[in-house]
Amino acid sequence: MAHPISDRTASARKALLRREATARREALDGRAARSAAICQLVQGLPAYQAAAALHCFLPIRSEVDTRPLVIAALAAGKAVAVPVVGADGVLTHSWLDALTAEALASGAHGTLQPRHLQPAYVGEWTLTIVPLLAFDRAGYRLGYGKGYYDQFLAHVNGLTVGVAFACQAWPGLPHEPHDIPLALVVTETELISPRRCQPAPREP
Repeated sequence: MAHPISDRTASARKALLRREATARREALDGRAARSAAICQLVQGLPAYQAAAALHCFLPIRSEVDTRPLVIAALAAGKAVAVPVVGADGVLTHSWLDALTAEALASGAHGTLQPRHLQPAYVGEWTLTIVPLLAFDRAGYRLGYGKGYYDQFLAHVNGLTVGVAFACQAWPGLPHEPHDIPLALVVTETELISPRRCQPAPREP
């Protein structure tokens, strides 16, 4: 099992990795088709099929395009919550009624959010779809460094699923005590269930 390295060392390494990970993701071609494949794999998960409500980010820049997943979830009658970053820098959440220009407004950091906010609270959904810049097979993720999801994931119940392109895999990311590994990572080519998140084998 990997052990966290010193906070200062991990933070410095993360800062260097963010630039490289961003460049790698932005250089990837065929992102639309790859995103569609990822969304299809997520829809095949038992946790997705059983979920009456889920939480999913709306993509910015070169992130996995989750809009096909959100549209499918709404069409299936599932409730969908999305993150909202306020002007005060605080992360909250809102239910989303539709994915149309009329229903959305611009938020902080180039994000989209519901034009009319309907507060949603942790515990009201059972599946959380998580963005990332890079991931490793232990389930650790590299974010943008704002800390929104670090704090958020510390309180989330249910399955946490990172969605990423295969090129975003890293052999081993630096992590700190507050970093929480994901239960599952879905790429366009595979489902990655970190060993540390799997149940221990039963005694014979």
